[in-house]
Amino acid sequence: MRSNARTSDVIAALAVEPSERLTVSRIIAALGNRAFALLIVVLGLPNCLPMPPPIPLICGLLLGFVAIQLAIGRKSPWFPRTLLGRSVKRSDVARMAVRAVPLFQKLERYSRPRIALFVEPTAVRAVGILVLLLALALVCAPPIIGQIPLGFAVCLVGLGMVERDGLVVAGGLVLGVLGASLSFSFVYAIIAGVGAIL
Repeated sequence: MRSNARTSDVIAALAVEPSERLTVSRIIAALGNRAFALLIVVLGLPNCLPMPPPIPLICGLLLGFVAIQLAIGRKSPWFPRTLLGRSVKRSDVARMAVRAVPLFQKLERYSRPRIALFVEPTAVRAVGILVLLLALALVCAPPIIGQIPLGFAVCLVGLGMVERDGLVVAGGLVLGVLGASLSFSFVYAIIAGVGAIL
């Protein structure tokens, strides 16, 4: 994969890998020198669609692990060797790509480098902390209702980092706040309803 490949190109390439299963190490290798930003996109994608458990939960936990490394200033992501050998079905990746690639292509037409603040080292670390909060919200979010908005938010943040588009990053963070609020409201309504019944 060329170093200037766009997010849609990377996702499409992963979907047509020849092997039936994709290991974590193979996915990271395919992401190249923008592994952090593209990992955020890849790990957010399963939460944008109704996926069978425990895929969304695992992706949320991995996203948190990646976000911590981004927040402490690592130059490239690190994973334990046992985790690098874990794999996902290529068919699951292909199913996500069918829906995600056209959307990313549309966003990429309007995305361009702007609001350079988000590429500064300090700002990137701050984004890492915010992505960690989104990951925690994802892990705790109710299926579909809370999961999908937060998944889109994470993908927008990652896409904005790939394209060096601070406006897209900011848009993803705003959507993340709205998604987390929706999840909190849903959980609160359930707890209040159960309390009223009891």
